[in-house]
Amino acid sequence: MPALVPPPPANPSPLAVLRQLEWRVKHAVKNILSGEYRSSFRGRGMEFDQVVRYEFGDDVRDIDWNVTARLGEPYRKKFVEEREITVLIVFEDSPSLQFGSGTHSKRDALLELAGLVALLSSINRDRFGFLHAAPHGYVFREPVRGRGAIMHAAAALVGHAAPPMGGDPVKIPWHFLAQAAPKHSVLLWLGDFPPRVEPEGWAVLRRRYQTMGFRIDDPWERELPDGEAFAAFDPQAGRLVTLDGTGAERAAHARWRAERDAAWTALFPNPLSRLVCGTDESRLEAIVRFFHARMSSR
Repeated sequence: MPALVPPPPANPSPLAVLRQLEWRVKHAVKNILSGEYRSSFRGRGMEFDQVVRYEFGDDVRDIDWNVTARLGEPYRKKFVEEREITVLIVFEDSPSLQFGSGTHSKRDALLELAGLVALLSSINRDRFGFLHAAPHGYVFREPVRGRGAIMHAAAALVGHAAPPMGGDPVKIPWHFLAQAAPKHSVLLWLGDFPPRVEPEGWAVLRRRYQTMGFRIDDPWERELPDGEAFAAFDPQAGRLVTLDGTGAERAAHARWRAERDAAWTALFPNPLSRLVCGTDESRLEAIVRFFHARMSSR
């Protein structure tokens, strides 16, 4: 009698995946990040309160020079911290994200980053929302607070089906996003960021929000594999392509990489506002380094 073969394990649901990540994020917040996540967003405060006399040790950047000149002694602006911050993720789900030379695609890694950000928002009692943009349209989820609401919102984002390969480019409704969250919210743009011009309305969003960008790189994007000819599936074109590894192809790859990094830097001029993580790197460790660097700059 043949032995019974157990069925293959079903893929865990997005909510189950997030719950597995949650304990790792809680550990990082408690033992590694401490208050750095919150402070790196808030800085010196965002809401003006009043003008008070300057005292030794106060931040000189807060001095109100008009009042100081009028009264003949230094006065500074006093700010109050917002009780919560709003994190709004813009996930640009382009077909090119489905490329992967290893065990994980860029899309898998980027969705994990999105889930980690949502969990950080939940643990720190902030608000979290998202806009998922794909070639066929977009889905917007208003920012919510509370663990349960954020977990379900994040599961909805992580559970989005991948768009068809070789489809049309993604169109992000930038004008809609200008009113999608309160002023001073964190607008976190996650995508592939190919070489392109700055989208219309981006300058307005940079003034209204704290804008940051997260990008995932595949090892083959950073450096083509050694050897001669090799094949790879291009999800943007929807077909298999063969590269001969010639000097001309490697030079073209280097130019593309330089153009991509130049466009990426133009969108996020402050190095502390952009994060690049490889598919072969720990996404949680990358986020921890990101917030450590932001806090060290202060």
